[in-house]
Amino acid sequence: MALTAAAVPLWIHLSLLDECRRRVEQALTSLAAGMNRDARREMKLHAALGASVAYIRGTTAPETGAAWSKALELAESLDDTEYQLRSLWGLSVFHTVSGQYRVGLALAQRLHALAESRSDPRDRLVGERMMGAAQHYLGDQPEARRHLERVLADHAAVDHRSSVIRFPIDLRVSARTVLARVLWLQGFPDQAMRAAESSIEDARAADHAVSFCYALARGACPIALAAGDLITAEHYVAMLLDHSTKHALPRWCAIGSGFEGALAIKRGEVVAGSRLLRAGFAELAELEESRSGLRFTALVITETLGHVGKVSEVLAELNEVIEQSEQGQECWLIADLLRLKGERLLMEDTQDAAMEAEGHFRQALDWARRQGALSLELRAATSFARLLRDQGRPADAMALLQPVYGRFTEGFDTDDLQAAKALIDALQ
Repeated sequence: MALTAAAVPLWIHLSLLDECRRRVEQALTSLAAGMNRDARREMKLHAALGASVAYIRGTTAPETGAAWSKALELAESLDDTEYQLRSLWGLSVFHTVSGQYRVGLALAQRLHALAESRSDPRDRLVGERMMGAAQHYLGDQPEARRHLERVLADHAAVDHRSSVIRFPIDLRVSARTVLARVLWLQGFPDQAMRAAESSIEDARAADHAVSFCYALARGACPIALAAGDLITAEHYVAMLLDHSTKHALPRWCAIGSGFEGALAIKRGEVVAGSRLLRAGFAELAELEESRSGLRFTALVITETLGHVGKVSEVLAELNEVIEQSEQGQECWLIADLLRLKGERLLMEDTQDAAMEAEGHFRQALDWARRQGALSLELRAATSFARLLRDQGRPADAMALLQPVYGRFTEGFDTDDLQAAKALIDALQ
């Protein structure tokens, strides 16, 4: 057991997560059967189990949360601040990815407060990063950006190296990856892609497989797809599939398969793409046993979903996802989901379709504006402007779309901006 506990840092650094999980589970079984239980060793083993299971069976797998909860319970009983920090990190990730964003935010705030008592300033930055991620999913993009940029600025001043032993994804990689998503939402697609590319370079420099997959799956792949840069997206998806297969990381491999499907659909290969997309969802859901599989293609799923299945089936699925997002307060997705629902309603060609679609487009615009999500505001404005044009109201369409388009300062070669510009030109 002592040897197992000592080997955990090496296994995690080398991303030998399945080996780590098996050995830790064996050690915990032996420890439970023994007469003299070592609480400190048990605490360390539960923390190692939480970290390893998260990236094999899924961050939201029940055993992941159970392991981190037990580690925190033991750390508090032993007054071990270091393992309280590690366990709060794990539980914050568990609840955030499970869709319990306010719980995840509260745990991140606890981590941040506890870190203030520590001499290592990097501990506080971990809390900042966790708060930034939670605020991103809750839909407060300006606040999320503030936390994430603080991590990157202060982290550079403190230490260029980041340990993945304590918190199993490189801090700089994870902060820059989430920041890339925030930048895309705020209407800075070029900056978002540069941030995503930098996160990949950081992960490569850290020589850490899980961090590398994280940078690809959470940042580079979805942003390239959302921008419509299919050549770059194909490159990154291939990297993700290759790396996750090489290092036996099934969760990231399932995500890669989903992106492969989304890429095929964007290229017009709807049947093959939808098969891959749904297979990726099914595999991820089986691994994670949660609804969070939707989020892995969040920046592109609202585009690809509309091509898969009958209109009625898509509407039913959208209604379910919107309800889940509202219940879990996953607000960052709602604007685009409402926009897509409006688009699908128009395809039904019923008497009330246009009126219902307009209502959804207005809601989408309202959500995007309140969240500071200019990219989603442009998508909603473009859809609404098309409807106004088709109703014989070109002046209203121009008055709606032109000001939104005019607020962009970059990304003019992306799909969304090109579509908006083409519509504006046609309205003149």
